[in-house]
Amino acid sequence: MKKRYTISVFTENRVGLLNRVTIIFTRRKINIESMAVSDSEVENVHRYTIVITETEDMLKKVVLQLEKQVEIIRAFYHEDEQIVYQELALYKVPTDILVAGKEAEKIVRSHYARVLSVESNFTVIEKTGHKDETHALFNDLKPFGILEFVRSGRIAISKPMKTLTSIIEELENNIK
Repeated sequence: MKKRYTISVFTENRVGLLNRVTIIFTRRKINIESMAVSDSEVENVHRYTIVITETEDMLKKVVLQLEKQVEIIRAFYHEDEQIVYQELALYKVPTDILVAGKEAEKIVRSHYARVLSVESNFTVIEKTGHKDETHALFNDLKPFGILEFVRSGRIAISKPMKTLTSIIEELENNIK
């Protein structure tokens, strides 16, 4: 049975690695629903957060294949209950909808969103949350006119207490 999983991949920062990572999914015809890449808590180690919907058997094969890549330190997968996650969405709306009436402002407040920038002809609003929360604000603002919309990929932290530093130490001890 297919389920949604979040894969965390810890890597060295190397040119071309992103391409090699995505090819692993492409060859298996697995759609990447979202991907975020950033620094991690360990210097010179990057973290890829990848969301897919797949069977656990296929997921295990993908994680093993990822770990065979030389620059990949370690890869893990988690179900939604095992992680704390968020996404970020930005909405560009006409400034006059917030100034002219109170309804659009009430919508922004009711969604616990915040105004990032107010310009003469547009306002940028920020909302963090899960995909359904950012999409709900989108749907509520849509009648007022959305000029632009962008949503980040998922970022996530696992609930289990094993740290990246301890994982690297284990790997170094296994090499010795």
